[in-house]
Amino acid sequence: MLKTTIIGASGYTGAELALMVHKHPELTLSGLYVSANSVDAGKSISELHRKLTGLVDEPVQPLTNVEQVAKSSDVVFLATAHEVSHDLAQQFLEQECQVFDLSGAFRVKQEGFYPKYYGFSHKYDVLLDNSAYGLVEWNAEGIKQSPLIAVPGCYPTASQLAIKPLLESGLIDTAQWPVINATSGVSGAGRKATMNNSFCEVSLKPYGVFSHRHQPEIATHLGCDVIFTPHLGNFKRGILATITMKLAQGATEQQVNAAFESAYQGKPAVRLLGDELPTIQNVENTPFCDIGWKVQGEHIIVVSAIDNLLKGASSQAMQCLNIHFGFPELTALV
Repeated sequence: MLKTTIIGASGYTGAELALMVHKHPELTLSGLYVSANSVDAGKSISELHRKLTGLVDEPVQPLTNVEQVAKSSDVVFLATAHEVSHDLAQQFLEQECQVFDLSGAFRVKQEGFYPKYYGFSHKYDVLLDNSAYGLVEWNAEGIKQSPLIAVPGCYPTASQLAIKPLLESGLIDTAQWPVINATSGVSGAGRKATMNNSFCEVSLKPYGVFSHRHQPEIATHLGCDVIFTPHLGNFKRGILATITMKLAQGATEQQVNAAFESAYQGKPAVRLLGDELPTIQNVENTPFCDIGWKVQGEHIIVVSAIDNLLKGASSQAMQCLNIHFGFPELTALV
């Protein structure tokens, strides 16, 4: 049994991870931690997330001694703020823990990216170079080998899974940048209440136009510029991404269909719907990404849907763990 620790356990993704660890036949929960000054320290996780009552009732403890926690951990999930993960990852790796980081601290290897988009200077270039990007369906070999997995963001997951099969098959005219319009539920903003994510205040609106940190993450890992506009919707969870692209000259609908089928054959967390377009309702509380598409003339519209807390965060992190350690990919997820 792999001793598994969750840092940042009191948030939405931390709670989802705790439930997955509880259900996983090869893992045992060795600790749930939050920052030392967190108001959640000392409470049981089931007190914070009532759906865990009777399943996971362990206390959420303040993280005061990283080395001590590391000695009782084989695996560490970091569901922490980006700048916190930036420092903690190095400390846990020094103690030979396998680290899965759900923040953005190790996702993008690009000069000037972190000061511009995350507000801090990156100190661990070697870790950046040696981390594996955890987009499960496209980087299994890297995930198997790396001691540090950078789990992708929720918008980048929904977007890349929809675009990559066509891009890799040479079916997209990249002179016309793919245009991504994606809408997320308010849980993507985290558990801490603010006016911006209060249900009574939220109305459907775009934000981060031309400035959102997930645009360069998407573009970097696609190797293709994109226009990305995120929206906040007044619903709890899920992401729907609608992506408009120009097909390469001569590309056919049959080639499009074949590219998707070939890319995701044997990939259990991606469900292809063909010309039936997906909805959030059908992926909410599941680890799946549903993808549908329609072709007309020179253009294709691809729509993808995920649960932002699961395939966009915690279940993708668990998929990474399963691949890394050789377990069936959807263990503890379905």
